[in-house]
Amino acid sequence: MALDEPRDSDKVFEDNGFKFCVDSNLYEQVGGIKVDAGYMGFIVESERPLSSGGNCGSCGSGCGGN
Repeated sequence: MALDEPRDSDKVFEDNGFKFCVDSNLYEQVGGIKVDAGYMGFIVESERPLSSGGNCGSCGSGCGGN
């Protein structure tokens, strides 16, 4: 997760006054995404986690992709 402006290729969602943008290709791979706040920071979970393992913070992709 990172602060970023939405791009034309992003899916954009708003919830409780927060705007979230996700690269459309990534969204199609992982399905629905849940973002929650935990003790150590944000917790990001998806319907279909990527097979590479790890957590989303380690994947290096931000809002809008590369």
